[in-house]
Amino acid sequence: MKVNGSFSSAIRPICTGAIAEMNTFESMFGQSGGRSCQAKFRGQDLNAELQLTLNDVYKAHQQTLNVHSKNIRLSFPAGIENGQTIKVSGHGAPEVNGGPAGDLYLTFIIKNTTKFKRDGSDLHASVEVDLYTALLGGDLLVDTFDGKVKLKVAPETQSGTLCKLKGKGFPVYKKENHFGDLYITYKVKMPMNLSEKEKELLHELKKLRSHEH
Repeated sequence: MKVNGSFSSAIRPICTGAIAEMNTFESMFGQSGGRSCQAKFRGQDLNAELQLTLNDVYKAHQQTLNVHSKNIRLSFPAGIENGQTIKVSGHGAPEVNGGPAGDLYLTFIIKNTTKFKRDGSDLHASVEVDLYTALLGGDLLVDTFDGKVKLKVAPETQSGTLCKLKGKGFPVYKKENHFGDLYITYKVKMPMNLSEKEKELLHELKKLRSHEH
């Protein structure tokens, strides 16, 4: 992957002691034997963006980048945030006169194409529940980021009910085996294209409810 970036910091001169030091006698009499202090300049820092997907940063992984026509292989921890910047020392612009190279600052652009909304290490998602399961209760198979789980839907569950799945969220950055939570919001789905028999039963239910109240 080609990393293109813009330079951000000014060149800073570095004059090492070994080169800068002059013999005291030679300094006093202006005789340095042709030697002079040659300033060593630090290479410029390089800013670049790296685009990844939410699936990419769910697990620790390695990425090969091409910087200044040189491939470098970097390891990234799980849980990197969108907009987060990390420093890669010594991989900025080349030095001048033998000084140190600059640093590379990588800013991550995380693209989310999943059904989950990320909030730090927590995830949020909406799940449809059919009317009958919402009324009577039952099992519901839902997606998490690393597979499916079966939930028990309580009888008379209302649309908008929030269910928390502890530890089923996103990895916490640089904290191995630590995860956020997944919050599921139930959305009760109304049945469509009712048969005459279904309508008749619903009318009977409506009458029963009206007599109770």
